Amino acid sequence: MVRGGRMRNILKEAVGKIREINRKYTKPRIRMSLGVRFALLMLRLYLIFLVLILAYKFFTMAVLK
Repeated sequence: MVRGGRMRNILKEAVGKIREINRKYTKPRIRMSLGVRFALLMLRLYLIFLVLILAYKFFTMAVLK
């Protein structure tokens, strides 16, 4: 039982550190040009497209077998 309490404290500390880091970097400190924002948007859309193709392939293979 003592180990469980210790593990819980370790996890709480780790989660606290992660939350602190997330709070620190919620807003970006650099300014992005319109071109950079557009490129990032295109990359996101491309990633979503790839995931959809992967899901489609998985489901069609699962149904056809």
